[in-house]
Amino acid sequence: MDTTLQDPLVGQLLDGRYRVEARIAVGGMATVYRAVDTRLDRVLALKVMHPALAADAAFVERFIREAKSVARLAHPNVVGVFDQGAQGAYVYLAMEYVAGCTLRDVLRDRGALQPRAALDILEPVLAALGAAHRAGFVHRDMKPENVLIGDDGRVKVADFGLVRAVDTVTSTTGTLLGTVSYLAPEQIEHGTADPRVDVYACGVVLYEMLTGAKPHTGETPAQVLYRHLNEDVPPPSAAVPGLAAALDDLVAAATARNPELRPYDAVALLGMVQEARAALADEQLDAVPPQARTVEQSGTEDRTSVIPRALPAEDAVHRTSRLEMAPLPPHPPQSAHPPRRRRSRRGPIAIVAALLLVLGLGAGVWYINSGQFTRVPSLLGQTQKEAKARLASAGLDVKKINHDFSDSYTRGTVMASDPTSGTRIRDNGSVTITVSDGPRVVTVPDVTGKTLAEARAELKRKGLAPGLVTREFNDSVDQGSVISTDPAPGTERNADSAVAITVSKGSPVDVPGVIGETEDDARSALEDEGFKVVIAPERVDSAEDEGSVAQQSPAEDAQAAAGDTITLTISNGPKPVEVPDVVGESIADATKDLKEAGFDVKVDRAFPFLSDTIASQSVDGGETALQGDTITIKTKGL
Repeated sequence: MDTTLQDPLVGQLLDGRYRVEARIAVGGMATVYRAVDTRLDRVLALKVMHPALAADAAFVERFIREAKSVARLAHPNVVGVFDQGAQGAYVYLAMEYVAGCTLRDVLRDRGALQPRAALDILEPVLAALGAAHRAGFVHRDMKPENVLIGDDGRVKVADFGLVRAVDTVTSTTGTLLGTVSYLAPEQIEHGTADPRVDVYACGVVLYEMLTGAKPHTGETPAQVLYRHLNEDVPPPSAAVPGLAAALDDLVAAATARNPELRPYDAVALLGMVQEARAALADEQLDAVPPQARTVEQSGTEDRTSVIPRALPAEDAVHRTSRLEMAPLPPHPPQSAHPPRRRRSRRGPIAIVAALLLVLGLGAGVWYINSGQFTRVPSLLGQTQKEAKARLASAGLDVKKINHDFSDSYTRGTVMASDPTSGTRIRDNGSVTITVSDGPRVVTVPDVTGKTLAEARAELKRKGLAPGLVTREFNDSVDQGSVISTDPAPGTERNADSAVAITVSKGSPVDVPGVIGETEDDARSALEDEGFKVVIAPERVDSAEDEGSVAQQSPAEDAQAAAGDTITLTISNGPKPVEVPDVVGESIADATKDLKEAGFDVKVDRAFPFLSDTIASQSVDGGETALQGDTITIKTKGL
């Protein structure tokens, strides 16, 4: 059954611009659609945040802020971000559409890959992450689902939705975002997220490509998390005998449980991968896995999830709605392979305490959170009246009501609170709420007739973004002035929307032909028509006299604007060229051969219509003549 038929967005025009055509994929954080930008007439991908997350103002603000940051990552292996916006409950990113499949699709269909193929995929992934790391960002959710392989073979990293700044590395309370199969130990235990967590995830992905299976599995996510914390990733050669030791070393380095032992970022790991590849023989790179296994996915382990970290006991009843995590079994599953790196051993109490934190089974918190304290109820998306009622029922009152513009929240609904929802607060406390005034709507100003610089300044002053600039000839608008905008003047748009600008090139001017003229005469003729002249640095051999113009660009009779540049190429003069022997050829073939050699051709028919075969030529074949000379060819007589 085609589930896209049941999706309310399919077939809709989002934000007055993007026509949603089909649903591509559904993830833990958002749904991705194929869409058409009706303004630029191009296919793109729309990533639309799930409405439940869109109701969280802090999450939406981070989503927008991080989207703008990622948009600055101009790298051929990073999926480009074109636009960001919102319509009602739909908060979206407009991104580059990559026709092809994901690495997960490849692993599901083929199982283990040859080492050469695995490294061919890993290298561009590391190049993309390296660009992000050096720009100050961490991806935090690397997995095969986020590696796109285009039909043209290009590899691109997608879904920087969880990206964060490198210097924002630790969160000791709250929740952890990620995919359990690829989380680094420090992410699970401390919430740390620096470039080395991406390195760890890439090591897991490399293991999966080489073996066709994940290194750590379990019946529940809790078991997987336990193994990340307490078991080394086994060498891939243990699962696929015959794999080169250098590949084992790569996986071991990237997945070291101690982050200090890993390469410090993706650039460093990329260097190690390239060194390892150079040291491997062709037969090692092209080794065929003895038994390709199709990987069966559990679903939860491959989905980006909100994972509770150190939740209070009263929230434990809600934790399964955020990530279904069964209680820790009495005897955690043991790895099939002994650890390869020694670490300090954790005592049983420390292990149980760490797992209780992961599972949200905090001890002794219920008493502290009861009695004189309460929690701020969820207010986001509620009307002002509903929010007041909820606060009153919790024994709280409204301290102050602020108003602000919002692209994500309907006018009159709560978009933020201080303290935020879920915060512990004393009974009879007060809360400040911020109510949405709806999107900040801006009227597109009339900038026709203004210069491009003036138009851009005016659009920015009004709260709009100058967009794509196109230039076209116009007889009535001065060159350099604005002809029109899209949207047109008077149209209402959300703040920061892009406005395309069309600028006049003035009346078109026919380019005069100057080939064969001297450089000075050609320059004068072109400058008289208002053109600028540039002389090409290299001269060419041609039939034109030495020092005269051999080529011009644009060509004669082309249309250009006043002030445009015409490039002239000067001739070295004709050079001696060997004349081809065309005796015995047809007129057509002989003419073609001579012209290709650089000669003009004259045909002398001895008896018209009686013969088409060349009997003689004015310069014999094998002799030389100057380029541009005329060679006369004569047909046979009776």
